Amino acid sequence: MGIFGRISDIFKANVNDTLDKAEDPEKMLKQMVIEMEESVNRTTLAVASAIANEKTLERKLTKAKAETADWQQKAVQALNANREDLAKAALQKKAIVERNVLDLEPIYISSKATSDKMRSQLDQLKNKLEEARSRQSTLIARSQAAKAQKQIAQSFSGIGSDAFSKFDKFEGKIEKLEGEAEAFEQLGGTNTRLEDEFKTLSSSTGVDEELLKLKASMGKLPPAIEN
Repeated sequence: MGIFGRISDIFKANVNDTLDKAEDPEKMLKQMVIEMEESVNRTTLAVASAIANEKTLERKLTKAKAETADWQQKAVQALNANREDLAKAALQKKAIVERNVLDLEPIYISSKATSDKMRSQLDQLKNKLEEARSRQSTLIARSQAAKAQKQIAQSFSGIGSDAFSKFDKFEGKIEKLEGEAEAFEQLGGTNTRLEDEFKTLSSSTGVDEELLKLKASMGKLPPAIEN
């Protein structure tokens, strides 16, 4: 594949597909820009070589045309001096140079067309590279935002329904423990009240007996009723 085909493939690549497949989109974008820069540098060298070749052919063609005119002038000069032999020799030289001009001219025209086309393509590639550089920062910012959004989504999914169900389960256990504690507390309170009542009852009986004894000793008891 030629250099222009390679560069065309790079610039026509679907960036979205590349980002989908890339493990690190930011690194991939930077690598793509580096490849574009390298391709533009290689193309610049190729264009420079083509231009140099065009200029070399142009100089050769210009020189050959100048030699043709020079030999033509020498032939005229020789005839003016009645030197047909020199005029004939000058015309022979002129014919050789003219053949050289005829050979060089189509080669130069083709070379110039090629270098002009390559210059145009290089300008397009440079524009594409500048566009890629300007878009790179935007795409990297979008990539970073997408990563942050993904991390947030993963964080939420990490405390999903399973985690909440565990919280509900623990809450149920705690409520059960609280209920059992309350029940035991109530049961314990009932026993205490019964014991207190019996103690009060026993205490009251003892006091009544002491009161009767005291009344008897003081003759305060009413007389017994006989049947």
